[in-house]
Amino acid sequence: MVEQRAARAYLDETVLDAALRRIRWVYENHEHVGVNYSGGKDSTVVLGLTRIVAAELGRGPVDVLFVDQEAEWQAVIDHVREVGELPDVNLHWMQMPIRISSASSASEQWLYCWREGAEWMREKEPGTIHANDLGTETFKDIFAAWQLANYPDTSAAQLAGVRTEESPSRLLGLTTYETWKGQTWGTRPSKKREHFTWYPIYDWRLSDVWLAIHEHGWPYCSLYDTYYRYGVSPRLMRVSSLHHEGAIRQMFMLQEVEPDTWNALCRRLDGAHTAGQLNWSAFKVEELPPMFRSWEEYPDHLLENLVTDAEQRERLRRKFAQAAEKYRHDERTYRELLRTEIQALLVGDDHGHKLTVFVASHLSSNRGAISGRTTL
Repeated sequence: MVEQRAARAYLDETVLDAALRRIRWVYENHEHVGVNYSGGKDSTVVLGLTRIVAAELGRGPVDVLFVDQEAEWQAVIDHVREVGELPDVNLHWMQMPIRISSASSASEQWLYCWREGAEWMREKEPGTIHANDLGTETFKDIFAAWQLANYPDTSAAQLAGVRTEESPSRLLGLTTYETWKGQTWGTRPSKKREHFTWYPIYDWRLSDVWLAIHEHGWPYCSLYDTYYRYGVSPRLMRVSSLHHEGAIRQMFMLQEVEPDTWNALCRRLDGAHTAGQLNWSAFKVEELPPMFRSWEEYPDHLLENLVTDAEQRERLRRKFAQAAEKYRHDERTYRELLRTEIQALLVGDDHGHKLTVFVASHLSSNRGAISGRTTL
């Protein structure tokens, strides 16, 4: 029987107990269990809960995988060092050549992290993984490739800190379709090899996350305290890499909070300095600029002039056309779609992530409101 499907419902257990139960289930069904770690609050909770279960079952230490994207906050690096010193953690810190999409530069679509011969933002840590022998250089494929390389004949699971509160598309994906053995809250990089990624805190809210961190005394990244002092909204507190399209707001405070990191980023990545000098209002479009006759012209102009890779430009053009066909009949939604496309192009989201979230959000709202939840 599937644990949960289209809607959340009240259960006779807290979200904390539910997450511990899920992690125990993962250990019961997989020979190897590890944690994908970003340094963020959600992966902090997943690691803390996994350490509890691993100790209960005598399955420690916990393997923790951190893929260092080079353009990281120094606070994140300091925190990962702290995690690596925990006695029940076996940290696999990757500082190897990979490529990440770059949102701060129109001329450089990719940042090739840790490329040999390049001037890195900082020196590599002692004892980290330097050679990329996983058969891929794309960040999103690293975790599945890691499982395949290390556990080719073993059932393996990675636990990760994804929550559906933050994304309607995640909500649909993790509550609608069965992943394996009646559970919906995961993905399957390789069902044949029984390789999975599971998200045990998928139904947690932000308040649940911070309550758990403070009640258990788990170490967390000090960047969150900095954000709090600066008055950043909790939902905008990100510790992701500094060149990600979702991290463009961070540029506006990086140079003040971590000037050494800011200077290193400007040397390393074309366009970073320009992005940091702008105000967030430059990326928010409330009114149609006078040089355009219609809202349709604006994203077309940006697409033609900001996306330099021809193949990527055509992929986005097809996505935009499909979305327009879907929403053109509703004037309000269509205008919202065009603004989403404009902002995506302005912040360097050449892969259409914001458009994907927009479509998923409207698909979710059309399926009805979500009511009820478990509580911590």
